[in-house]
Formats: sequence, C-alpha cells, structure tokens
Amino acid sequence: MFELVYPPEPAPLLPRRNAAWEAPVAAPSGEMLPVVEDNGLVVGQASRKSCHVLRLLHPVVHLHILDRFGNIYLQKRSLTKDLYPGLWDFAVGGHVIYGELSTETLYREAEEEIGLIGFNPTFLESYVYDIDRQLELSCVFAAIGHFELNPENPEVSCGKWWTIGEIEDSIGKKVFTPVFEKEFNRIKNKLLSLL
Repeated sequence: MFELVYPPEPAPLLPRRNAAWEAPVAAPSGEMLPVVEDNGLVVGQASRKSCHVLRLLHPVVHLHILDRFGNIYLQKRSLTKDLYPGLWDFAVGGHVIYGELSTETLYREAEEEIGLIGFNPTFLESYVYDIDRQLELSCVFAAIGHFELNPENPEVSCGKWWTIGEIEDSIGKKVFTPVFEKEFNRIKNKLLSLL
C-alpha cells in the first residue's frame, strides 16, 4: 500500500519567499494541499491555486468502481466545474488535504461525491500525471461490488455503469476527461484482473 509520509513538524508553506514572493493564498475553505515528491514524501504545503499555478506536485486519489460483470461506474462532472465540466470521469476523484492520508481522502471523497460508504478499496498504483495545469501524484484505487450510489451533489451531475466496450468506443471523442482516458488505458488490465 502506498501512503504519504509527513514530516514530524508542519511542512513549510510554499512558495518560499523570494524577490517575487506573494503570500500563499489558501482556498476559500482554508484548505492547504501537501506538496510531495513522487515517492509520497511531503516536503511542503500550498493552496490549491498555488499548486496549480506553480505546478507543484500534489497528491490526488482516484477510485474505480466495478461490478462483478466487469461494468465500470463513472460520474459525470457538473457543468459548474472549472476543469472538464460535463465530461465523464472516475467514480471518485479528489485532492488530498494537508494532514490527510490518501486512504482518508478516498473515504471522504467517496461519501461526499457519490454517497459511498462501507467499501474495501484495493490499491492499484501511484504515478505522476502531468498535463496542462495539473501536476499530480495520482493514487489509484479500485472497489468491486454492487453499491448503493447517490451522486447528487454540486460537483457531480449523475453517474452510470459503462461496459468496457462502451468506454473503449468513446475514448478520443471528448466524452471523458483526459485524465480518465490516460489512466483507463494505463490500468485497464489491472482492473480486469480483479474480477
């Protein structure tokens, strides 16, 4: 199991002071994200905005949900999302908040986004995702079962089960987020091996 490693004292705020320094700007909720090395070592903390603007490596979690028939549950992102509104994405995805472990984030986000509780995730892998504004350490999990899912919240429009064939036929057609497409191609065989 991959997990973040926090220092014994709070990690420094980033970006550090220099000639062009501006105070780190916390998200409206005050959430700060851990800034990490690709092995999960936490080396700092920064606002979500700073992480995206300055391209600081920060951890996220992704959960793929499968049923015993090989169908994959996906969520449709709300039209109010600033990145990839209205596109289909992982069942669950979210930023790790400073102080959280990736598994804590996974359970929190699953309940917030689709009402999922009481599941047993399997860790698949972690990798660095680097595109556009995103430089993220993706911690990828899967869960198998028939769950009662309730994707009614401001971040998610709806959810549905897709067959592998439906997903493969829709790749490259601006149906899915680029993050989902890249990760699905990367881990499809690992997902199928869980069935």
